[in-house]
Amino acid sequence: MLRILLVNPPVYDFAAYDFWLRPYGLLSIAGYLRGKASFRLFDYMDRRSRLARSTKAVVSDAWGRGRFIEQRIEPPAVFSGIPRRFRRFGLPREVFRGFLAEVGPFDVVLVQTMMTYWYPALREVIDDVRQLSDRARVVLGGNYATLCGRHAERLGADLVVKGMELATLWDFLGLSPDLEQPGLWEAYEDLGVGVLKLTQGCPFACTYCSVPMVYGRFEPRSLDRSLTEMELLAGRGARNVAFYDDALLFRAQEVLVPFLEEVLRRGIRAQFHSPNALNARFVTGELAQLMVRAGVKTFYLGFECARRQVQEATGGKVYSEELAEAVRHLTDAGADRALITAYQILGHPDMSAEDVEASMQFVRELGIRGMLADFSPIPGTPDGRRCEQWVDMNEPLTHNKTAFTIWRMGFETSNRLKDLQRRFNREIGS
Repeated sequence: MLRILLVNPPVYDFAAYDFWLRPYGLLSIAGYLRGKASFRLFDYMDRRSRLARSTKAVVSDAWGRGRFIEQRIEPPAVFSGIPRRFRRFGLPREVFRGFLAEVGPFDVVLVQTMMTYWYPALREVIDDVRQLSDRARVVLGGNYATLCGRHAERLGADLVVKGMELATLWDFLGLSPDLEQPGLWEAYEDLGVGVLKLTQGCPFACTYCSVPMVYGRFEPRSLDRSLTEMELLAGRGARNVAFYDDALLFRAQEVLVPFLEEVLRRGIRAQFHSPNALNARFVTGELAQLMVRAGVKTFYLGFECARRQVQEATGGKVYSEELAEAVRHLTDAGADRALITAYQILGHPDMSAEDVEASMQFVRELGIRGMLADFSPIPGTPDGRRCEQWVDMNEPLTHNKTAFTIWRMGFETSNRLKDLQRRFNREIGS
């Protein structure tokens, strides 16, 4: 039986926070192969693990979020003009090396990739595997592997899996998957926080988003599979569960509604969260009441910008009046106004500082919290192609959201807007 190591790598960035971060794609792949291979998981970003607790005390908020272990490091040369501290987040490198020496060798190492500009950490992982488990074949998959495939191939992995083209992976491993199996959540010794996807892909085509390129067309998963995974999460101790869907409310009557109704019927107890942003257009009064009754606690709504022309130019996913209507439905249903947050983009090519401030004021008037999401130019998207006038899009480090926003808007303007958003949020409460 193949010995497979699952690795969720560390993060090299200016900032990182455990916002219900779990390697869902990696665990899903392993789940499809449950019983057909022997698995071990090394999650650098698991703050609750025994290895993390031996390094630093774990402090989480009421919803299971918290700070990662971190150390300050020298930034790459491309960031020399960015006045922010650059850090490595996650378990120390020597902990992984000790793990390989003690538990290895492995036949295959599957490594999940996320942000394109986090690739320096992948080099670290691959170098350590090559040195301490040299017979292992290394496979990269996920967002970076898909969006920057040629760049990823230069890191020295044996296979780079792009998008959802998983047939190449099954052939490489010589194993046949069972696609109805839930994720391999039993790989965690102390779960606490879990994530779930009821659907795959997105029906929209926002000009800044990579989801259509990575996951393809929108497709609901079977209700039975979703419930099986939810019960596995609850049974493993996950009290906070984040939906990772990119269009959770789309076709809600056939996907989310029956799921939540069955959660209530079965008495499954969990606190649900929506960090990937809900589409305010689909929040009805009836749906809001069901979500609140079923245990959805934090509501993150995608808004982007209050200016109509920008809303239309970026895909027309949601308009200001739809956001206001969604907030009314949620609060009427009993949602805590302080736990409703609207995402707004900072640093987008079409949005001026005045646009951002006007959007913040609109959200403030609704009496909910706002969150400024730094814009990251994604290769292959319409907005990413436009950003070639400012940065070299062939170098993934230039996709870094903190750096790009400062390059695009200036350090002082970026700081001023973020400080203003913090002041507005203090008025609402936490």
